[in-house]
Amino acid sequence: MSTSPPFLPSALHKEVVQAEDIKSDESSGQDALNQIAISSISKDEPLVTRRELWSYYRCRSSGLYTNSVPGASPQQQDMIPVAGPGSSCLATTASGQCVVPWGSGTNFAIMTTIFTTIGSAADYGTFGRWLLFVVTVVCWAAQYACMALTTPNRWVLAMVLYIIGFVSYGATLVFYAALFPRLARNTPHARQLREKFENGEISPEFYEQEESLEKNRISNISTVHSNIGYIITLLLNLTLLLPMTNNPKVDNYVLVLVTTYWVVLGIWWFILQEPRPGPSLPEGEHYTTIGWKQIWAALKTYKHLPYTFVYLFSFFLLADGLNTTGTLVSICQNNKFSFSFLQNTYLGLSQAITSTISTLAFWYIQRYWKISTKKMFVVTNVVTILIPLWGMIGIWTEKLGFHNVWEFWAYNIVFGIFQAPYYAFSQTMMAELSPPGFDNMFFGLFGLSNRASSMVGPNVIQAIIDKTGNNWQGFPFPLCVVHGCFDGDLVRG
Repeated sequence: MSTSPPFLPSALHKEVVQAEDIKSDESSGQDALNQIAISSISKDEPLVTRRELWSYYRCRSSGLYTNSVPGASPQQQDMIPVAGPGSSCLATTASGQCVVPWGSGTNFAIMTTIFTTIGSAADYGTFGRWLLFVVTVVCWAAQYACMALTTPNRWVLAMVLYIIGFVSYGATLVFYAALFPRLARNTPHARQLREKFENGEISPEFYEQEESLEKNRISNISTVHSNIGYIITLLLNLTLLLPMTNNPKVDNYVLVLVTTYWVVLGIWWFILQEPRPGPSLPEGEHYTTIGWKQIWAALKTYKHLPYTFVYLFSFFLLADGLNTTGTLVSICQNNKFSFSFLQNTYLGLSQAITSTISTLAFWYIQRYWKISTKKMFVVTNVVTILIPLWGMIGIWTEKLGFHNVWEFWAYNIVFGIFQAPYYAFSQTMMAELSPPGFDNMFFGLFGLSNRASSMVGPNVIQAIIDKTGNNWQGFPFPLCVVHGCFDGDLVRG
């Protein structure tokens, strides 16, 4: 029988009511079922087994979270020279600042539809399980289909595959991340904590702290596995890139290799995961319509979830600054290395190795000193301000500010040290601010805010670059955005 969670941590949930009791203003006169589709969690959900948890980690260390799809960008830019109106990144008439912008609007529109329309529906029945499986298979298929990108006149196919791959990859990121709060609630340690709390053996404060650490444990360890997977896929890249440097189809072969690696390790999650279905869809509702109804009802209850929506907005600003900075650095970096897949692989290795070490270090520090997720998250964001500030130096001088090869190496190393833990703590923050049972809905909004930021900021700096003709003139924008995020009281949110 479905029941509400016995305790919602006070520090982050003190104004959150029980999941079953979330309603819109009663003055609206509507029945509760018409205001929000009720979701819940069950005490009788299967205990997380060791092999199930490791299948989740293996999936994270396969191709998921290892940038295999975004890694296709250099290849796609090689595949679409002078092949159609406005399609060229490398033509003599091109600006030299192209980062395959075509399709960005389509990507965002499709992902908005997925995350809002059917993302919330994933909290009901077994729909979420099958949705994740479908988008994962679609992503695999798009990756394998890149083998067909062998001639420049297939630039239309390249963009279609890019859109399909980017959208499905983004969906897998969001829905895999939405799994870990439910896993964290059902580990043996979490169950023991809950039992002790219900029996009055531990205080609410101790329960809250330990429950948060359990979420952080899974989030951080899975992030470590994703970075280990990143290292492995980059090494796999080198097994083909080095001996086949002069082969025009080497990039295609690399994509097939890393996708196969993802399939071999990722398939086990779908085989070994325990069934934890959500409640049945309310009578009269449909999977294609319940998403917007549930989101609208949740928005009406913002008074019960103030910090949740503050965090979503603050994260949008923070992610906008981070994504925009990354885009600018990539433009400078790709110009420096002429879209070299091999050079980007070496840089990626430096980032992946430091990411793995830093995530373990941040987790050890948090566990040892029992530091809250919020404080750890804020610490990781310091670098978000420093990177665009460093880039701004390049406006006035060519001696510093991403004008030198060593600066790109330094960027990837510093990025790895701080941003891998940033991703781990950001999703733990979302888990702690989401009412249990509504994981897919709030992680869908979380993913949407991240994807929206990846479209808004880069388009703004592209306009700045087009007008000024200077890549470095774009760096003040992400600096202002990130500063506005901290002015918006991210810590309190």
